[in-house]
Amino acid sequence: MAGTDPIAEAEAEGAADALYVLTAALLTPARFPSVLGDDYPAACAALGLRPDAEGYGLVFGQDGLGARWTVVVDDVSLVAVAIASWDCGMAYDLSPDEDSVVAGLPGWPLAVVTRAPGVPDPHDPEPQEGDPAPLVPPSGDVWGPAQRRLGADEVGRHWASWRSQVTDDEPTAAAAAATSAGDRTAEPSGGAAPSTTATPPERSAAPAPAVAPAAVPGEAAPRPMTWFERPSRARATPAPAPQAPPAAEATGADRSDAAPTADAASDPYAGVRRALDQLRGYLEEPPPVGRVRSSGTEADGGVRTLRADGPGWSLVARPDDMAFVLLDELPGEVMPVARGPRLPALLEGLDAMAVRPT
Repeated sequence: MAGTDPIAEAEAEGAADALYVLTAALLTPARFPSVLGDDYPAACAALGLRPDAEGYGLVFGQDGLGARWTVVVDDVSLVAVAIASWDCGMAYDLSPDEDSVVAGLPGWPLAVVTRAPGVPDPHDPEPQEGDPAPLVPPSGDVWGPAQRRLGADEVGRHWASWRSQVTDDEPTAAAAAATSAGDRTAEPSGGAAPSTTATPPERSAAPAPAVAPAAVPGEAAPRPMTWFERPSRARATPAPAPQAPPAAEATGADRSDAAPTADAASDPYAGVRRALDQLRGYLEEPPPVGRVRSSGTEADGGVRTLRADGPGWSLVARPDDMAFVLLDELPGEVMPVARGPRLPALLEGLDAMAVRPT
């Protein structure tokens, strides 16, 4: 009977316990991967975490055997500095202290394009008793809440391109229908079709990017890669997820039924009007934290982008301009909403209550 090589076994165990850092993301009330949920508590629950007010850092990597791991740490500042450095093209050695590790979760919830050199291709780790199911990115072949939120992320990142597809000098058929119905809530934008498909028409002067699931923002260039010790499986047990409130106890902002009130094919703006009604409800009764957030960068000239999500819809807007709405019931469609008489007050109110990065 052949004997085992204790040195080889020790090396294999050491490789499995080390993590090759590929990239990272923040999980805070003002900034979290939208693929995980409509708001911060939902995003935390998707990972089995308590919605701590300070938030978490998410470190994505591979162990020495190539297995995918998502390591959750409570050192938010460290992860934020690393992301900011990488986005500026600077090197940063992201090596969280072992004491900051909250959980080690198998798999990745996002599409990570970077690969660690010198290790096998990314794959799910070998399951052991008590391990949670591996995290997986959403499929690009179907349309649902995760894909809708990722689409809204793309609209926000490429606002100028999407805005250039819409002009304000002609009324649309949708606007006429809303007027004849006595409901000006949707205020569809003029000069374009009632909806803008995920892939804009070829006649557009400045084609906007297609709405599609995206990888971690800013990941076009490979991230600096560093090693640190991955937590043992004993330490990798996530905190118990908070109990979701019963459907009957939903916030006042969600009091409208998420189901379409009209056939989307015959009235594509019915879902938009429903979303705007629920947004006005947010002003009366605040929704869960993170469901309305505002962000801006110097690259945008300091102009802030407003983002709001709800059951079956996502909104992206500039407080001083118009808005776009994406709906679960209309796969791949981006619905423009003109500024009109009522939208400015709504956007101003939402921007005032929005969570902002600190």
